[in-house]
Amino acid sequence: MIPAYCTNVHPAEDLAGVVAQLDRYAVPVREALGADTLALGLWLAEPVARGLAADGAARRRLAADLRARGLEVSTLNAFPYGGFHHEVVKHSVYEPTWTDPRRTAYTLACATVLADLLPDSAAYGSISTLPLAWREPWDGDDDARAQEALDTVARALREDAARHGRPIRLAVEPEPGCVLDTVADAVAWLADRVDHDHVGICLDTCHLAVSFADPVDAVEGIRATGLSVVKVQASAALEVAEPGAEEGRRAVAGFVEPRYLHQVRENTPAGVLAADDLPEALTDLPAEHPWRVHFHVPLHDRPAAPLTSTTDVLLTAVEAVRSTSDAMPHVEVETYTWTVLPGAGDDLAAGIAAELRWASENLGGAS
Repeated sequence: MIPAYCTNVHPAEDLAGVVAQLDRYAVPVREALGADTLALGLWLAEPVARGLAADGAARRRLAADLRARGLEVSTLNAFPYGGFHHEVVKHSVYEPTWTDPRRTAYTLACATVLADLLPDSAAYGSISTLPLAWREPWDGDDDARAQEALDTVARALREDAARHGRPIRLAVEPEPGCVLDTVADAVAWLADRVDHDHVGICLDTCHLAVSFADPVDAVEGIRATGLSVVKVQASAALEVAEPGAEEGRRAVAGFVEPRYLHQVRENTPAGVLAADDLPEALTDLPAEHPWRVHFHVPLHDRPAAPLTSTTDVLLTAVEAVRSTSDAMPHVEVETYTWTVLPGAGDDLAAGIAAELRWASENLGGAS
């Protein structure tokens, strides 16, 4: 089965633009794959989600627009609130945080929209979200406010499930540099704080790889607490085995770009060293041991040597999830960096189709 692809690669931040992007990209991707139906991980900027949540007729029209194009939506990406294609995004993608009522309102709006978009075949809907906030400033009072906000969302999702007959579940996505930096951090924070039936983990395999965590141990750690993987974001990080060598340094420096934050981790015998962005890593890290970089690279198109990507982590993680779950969670290919890749081509639809073809062939029936 072909996984979903995440539409946060497209910049539309109004409803007309969202539908136009479906025509420009999603439909050609579906046709290139020869598929009757293509799943999307839909991204709706906050004004779009808010407007749709307030207008049932507009939601029904969007659902009809999707069906008419052979597209379906079982999952939303509600991590970016808006402005995800501004010239500089960097830390602003983590705002508003889970201490801000705007984050709660946005997430609830997304849940209202998703309930009316779910295809008949979907057992549940999922919404991925940020790991509370960037790591600083953050304190115990912030923990309490975030927990209260997540409780509010869980209560609303519980009521929606009773009304609609199918649950929508929130998937918290650990990311390097955030309050919930690693999967282990997310599990430790969430395990005793949230309703496990309605809040779980979004396992982004690029983020997992950057942390240098063992993917099997990470998945087992989620299961052991009673939490679940609600959604897998199938993604790969950039890796360089010898960042201190001239060739390796030059190659990885070619991925410096101004829009997104590209956290770097260096795996030393004494522990994992951290830099918050690639330029900082090139200046501050010792570069004596392998680096992994938070730069989502296309799954099918590995970077040129001496760089590699972490598709091995993706494959291992998906198999671990499959072996510990009664049914596979939603799988969404999330390569939002196509437009900032060095030497990026113009045919985005062809690139997305090639990536989804790889995912379909290599992820063993992921849904």
